[in-house]
Amino acid sequence: MSPPSIPFSATGGPPVLRRRTLLAAALGVAATGLTACAGEDTPAVRLALDAPLPAEVPGDTVLRVGDKETQKAIEFSGEINKFAFEVSWANISGGPQTIEAFRADALDIGAVADIPPIHATWTGLPVRIVAARFRQDPVNHPIYQLGVAPGITVASLADLRGKRIAYSPGQAQGALVLRVLQKAGLAKSDVRLVELASTGDVYATALASRQVDVAPIGGIQVKRYQAKYARDGGTTISHGLRDDPSHLYSPVTVLEDSAKAAAIRAYVQHWARALIWVEQNPDEWIERYYVQDQGLTREDGLWLVENAGVPDIPASWTDVIARHQQTVDLLAVETGNKPLKAADLYDLRYETLAADAVKGGVTR
Repeated sequence: MSPPSIPFSATGGPPVLRRRTLLAAALGVAATGLTACAGEDTPAVRLALDAPLPAEVPGDTVLRVGDKETQKAIEFSGEINKFAFEVSWANISGGPQTIEAFRADALDIGAVADIPPIHATWTGLPVRIVAARFRQDPVNHPIYQLGVAPGITVASLADLRGKRIAYSPGQAQGALVLRVLQKAGLAKSDVRLVELASTGDVYATALASRQVDVAPIGGIQVKRYQAKYARDGGTTISHGLRDDPSHLYSPVTVLEDSAKAAAIRAYVQHWARALIWVEQNPDEWIERYYVQDQGLTREDGLWLVENAGVPDIPASWTDVIARHQQTVDLLAVETGNKPLKAADLYDLRYETLAADAVKGGVTR
């Protein structure tokens, strides 16, 4: 796991240390003798999970965030200058890394798809989702496509029968594979699932070396795989399912800290405005992020922006939770884990914050 980056003041200067104001009666919180967050001299203030979110963030609060791409969006959009607390950006992403960081008390909020919160709960780590975004027209703007190894013929989902398919339990790609099999009318026994961690270009490399026949690949890996291996017979096919859930989530212990809960409340709003800024400023985003920061070509950046489509930040999580429940139920059956209520994965106090933050557009 990469070490967290050095904290900096989100307001552009050194952090201003202030004494925490304890408003227990008004906020429904109780002072505890528990150890404060690292670097703080005052004890944490425990916030009940059904208590209203505090609106004021103590000035000495540090929020540790693992979301590299949105970090840059927040910086480029100017949202970084609007924070009233300190942000420590950690080079941590994806389900396994964020869960590990949560357990080590090295991270307060992470960006993942819909599977890590389920997996965390099943492995004894209580978490809650605090923000959700999707893609408009998600079937035509998928995150993943099914990569097919050179020399293997897969023209439809029915052709997956008997194939070796890359599978990553506890990650979005793993759940997508199970949903694809369900759509195709196939059972796990009808294919051979090959467990591989879906990090970096592992899946694309496994396809190219014919370690697997099929693997879900996403982002720039789709374009690169098509360009590099098409001449050898490597292909990709659409799965026809929506695979666009993207969430921010936090451990329950973090949300019980009144200062952290208030900071997350503010962060969710800045996060939403930064996402809309990216959609409204594609040329600047491509040049500053994909080209200058990530080292991609402008053509690659343009492809990624077009493939992502338009962000959808729902004001209600009713349908979101219903879809999540379907995923929970499928995973419970396929993995043998105990069913759980998807609604229990969401902190509804944060439900409308992101959508409300982008009403009326975004200004720099």
